[in-house]
Amino acid sequence: MTSLAAAPVEGTTGGLAPRLRRMATANPSTLPTVASVVIFVGMVIYGEVAYGRIVQFSTLSNLLINNAHLIVLAVALTFVIVTGGIDLSVGSVIAFSSVAGVMLANAGWHPALVIVVMIGAGAAFGLGSGILIRYFGVQPFIATLAMMFLGRGLASLLSTTPERLAEGSPIRALGAEWEIVDGPKVNDLVITPAVLIAAVVVAVAYFVLHRTRTGRTVYAIGGSENSALLMGLPVPRTKVLVYVISGSLAGLAAVLYTARLGTAQNITGIGWELDAIAAAVIGGTVLTGAYGYVLGSVIGALVLGLMNVLITRDGGIPPEATTIITGGILLAFVLLQRAVLARRRE
Repeated sequence: MTSLAAAPVEGTTGGLAPRLRRMATANPSTLPTVASVVIFVGMVIYGEVAYGRIVQFSTLSNLLINNAHLIVLAVALTFVIVTGGIDLSVGSVIAFSSVAGVMLANAGWHPALVIVVMIGAGAAFGLGSGILIRYFGVQPFIATLAMMFLGRGLASLLSTTPERLAEGSPIRALGAEWEIVDGPKVNDLVITPAVLIAAVVVAVAYFVLHRTRTGRTVYAIGGSENSALLMGLPVPRTKVLVYVISGSLAGLAAVLYTARLGTAQNITGIGWELDAIAAAVIGGTVLTGAYGYVLGSVIGALVLGLMNVLITRDGGIPPEATTIITGGILLAFVLLQRAVLARRRE
């Protein structure tokens, strides 16, 4: 199974629209990803025309800063979904990792060690899911659902009240804002170390999934696990690995989110696994596996983030409508994926 990034796309010159059209024509499986880019651009144009002050540095800065953890989660779910699996535990992993991390930091543990523990806890949950799925034949939905309850329960055992990170904790430095461009009034281009970490995660994930033997094995498992085994690919190890990656990135997302807000709760992350799945699907990752694109998942996360910005700017749309709109967009992309897959079978 060939990754989407490896598929040849002819005619790389010209504007963005012709380039996207040629990409979708050359490889129909990229059509959902192209559609997500078009929707994102359309949302930006609509927001600028309807509300103004969308195409500016401050909006871009806030979009990236507020959604750095979601981008990391979307990348995590891309690996899992491409294999044909699912991971429902990432939200609970964030809750447990963040509560445990804040409590350890406040107890005097070294910040670097706290971060390692938070990511390691996520990796342990992922390893548990991977072992259940691969070696005990448990369905991914059930295995990760069990880990979801386990993580939420452990977080509640640790604390049922908000835990606040000390003001002087070095972990907060990951959420510190760096001014890159000093714009007029409040229109500054600002980033945080968390945004840079998310960018590094995207770059590494892109390379691993689209440019390495491990990535090709991930796609092959999603296409046909039996065929991958017959080809001599390391299927057992890779299936466990993708859940370890998912759990580790969930732990990292907990670090980024905790650094930005400075607090942790046992109810943190409820529903975030669904947001991450939605971001991956909107970005072109097919739920049945074998097709997916890391950069598409990033666009999907930004679509969800920008949707919240536009709803807030409108003021007349109730916040509850966000889930309805998200569901509608997700349904449209699932139907688009089915149409694309049906076309490929013809």
